[in-house]
Amino acid sequence: MHEQAYRWKNRKIREQVAVIDGKQAPTLVLTNATYLNVQLKAWMTANIWIHEDRIIYVGDQLPANTENTEMVDCTSQFLVPGYIEPHVHPFQLYNPLSFAQYASKLGTTTFVNDNLMLTLQMTKKKAFSFIEEMNKSAATMYWWCRFDAQTEIKNEDDIFSTPNIKSWLNHPLVMQGGELTSWPKLMAGDDLILHWVQEANARKKPVEGHFPGASEKTLTKMQLLGIHSDHEAMNGADVIKRVSQGYHASLRYSSIRPDLPLILEELEASGVHYYDQTFFNTDGSTPSFYESGVIDRTIAIALDKGVPEIEAYRMGSYNAARHFSMDKLHGSIAPGRIANINFLKAKEEPTPVSVLSKGMWVTRDNEPVKEAFPAQNWSSLGLEPMKLGWDLSMDDLQFSMALGMEMVNEVIIKPYTISVDVSGDSLSTTHDQSYLMLIDRKGKWRVNTILKGFGTHVQGFASSYSNTGDIVLIGKDKSAMMKAFQHMKDLGGGMVLVEDGEVICDIPLPLAGGLSDCRMEELMKQETELRNQLFERGYTFNDPIYTLLFLSSTHLPYIRITPRGIYDVMNKTVLFPSIMR
Repeated sequence: MHEQAYRWKNRKIREQVAVIDGKQAPTLVLTNATYLNVQLKAWMTANIWIHEDRIIYVGDQLPANTENTEMVDCTSQFLVPGYIEPHVHPFQLYNPLSFAQYASKLGTTTFVNDNLMLTLQMTKKKAFSFIEEMNKSAATMYWWCRFDAQTEIKNEDDIFSTPNIKSWLNHPLVMQGGELTSWPKLMAGDDLILHWVQEANARKKPVEGHFPGASEKTLTKMQLLGIHSDHEAMNGADVIKRVSQGYHASLRYSSIRPDLPLILEELEASGVHYYDQTFFNTDGSTPSFYESGVIDRTIAIALDKGVPEIEAYRMGSYNAARHFSMDKLHGSIAPGRIANINFLKAKEEPTPVSVLSKGMWVTRDNEPVKEAFPAQNWSSLGLEPMKLGWDLSMDDLQFSMALGMEMVNEVIIKPYTISVDVSGDSLSTTHDQSYLMLIDRKGKWRVNTILKGFGTHVQGFASSYSNTGDIVLIGKDKSAMMKAFQHMKDLGGGMVLVEDGEVICDIPLPLAGGLSDCRMEELMKQETELRNQLFERGYTFNDPIYTLLFLSSTHLPYIRITPRGIYDVMNKTVLFPSIMR
């Protein structure tokens, strides 16, 4: 049995009960606390006793034994449950720990994380060691169990096998199946995916869908097939359609889809004021998007759009906890719950001045507590700088394909017929067509084509950050692309922009080539600098980081560059296979 199967062992529970009897002192008592009782939907006043990481009493009494107890007077403050982020992609340049450290300071202390990168790049044993180590931090980290790779890879059946899926679903830190980007396969009759959905349901773990623009008929079929929630509602009507069919709707406010304000405006205007089956998410936004907050920001938006105060705070905490059937541990200030509590200056100001997470101070009077998140030894978890035991040659940079990829926006790409001569060593800056190559991180294969829309003056760009963990090269000039690749290799992974033989800017990603090891605040500066440099060179959309991530993502139309080759998403066929080196 996993160590995490029991939150508290028998001896610890007996110790907690002994505090109630006065035989032992609690570690912390919050007196005169005006707190949100999410069950009664009311603000109430109580004394709150905490022993280590658990709330053990909420009521009028004070403990008989207060030896070495920290006593905190909460008069003039308002206490709400720690916020929950139910849909986290914790590998968007940042790592799970750096994101949790940053978000916790702002009141988001519980996370339900995507496991895709772990599944694709680690053995199952290493992945489980990783998620268990992450949960030892001051934050609480739970995980998904993906049912598909979200791209075309050559060994998908080995990675996404029934034994592996069951092992993930059996892990006590795994809260859901999905997100299910392969839902078209399920609807078309794939009984293996249906079996995995059934396995999740049997374990009382919800399965999250990925249904942008889904019709009522599609949503009905997915409900019958065992899907419980969806985060792809883009307007109020989408939310109503999902909730009316019994779904939980996760309302999104992200760097790609900042839909939340419109959704809430339309829900309020429609006269539907039922929010019990809704909660917030930020859908793995890129670092700089979080400068304005995490779930605290979504609650602020809800308050601004007229959502009743108590409902907004429930949407940021209790509703998500209830959806995952973890409301006995999270989402409320009540006996038995983990001591995740946010201290607010005012009810209408959801960004807290102090934060308790697992009974530890993460922020105290607007000052972060550094001891809450000690330094992590990443190499012990197998996340070391990327070591490429091969070199790139000019022979690899051969672009003879007639079919290119044209960006419609950051993430939607359609095929187009290449209209310029691509046989030379450089392309003109009078158009927005660039060389594009995806190359295996082990150096075994490559895929070469032309990308239209990434910019007019990007000479050489290299990235080890991608959906598959392979290397992306983009640029107008082959020698600049070579230099960018070499600098990225020297960094042990990262993003590199080269112009006129010089490195213009870079983002080191020394954790397996995909993740930064620096704090979010520093990463935000690095990402902002890269974005601005790309904007200056003709990138006309909003989020180049997501473009790089989704170049290989086959859950989006219409054409993708994948390890198997150029892939037609709509017809599910490889148009041009990858070339062995």
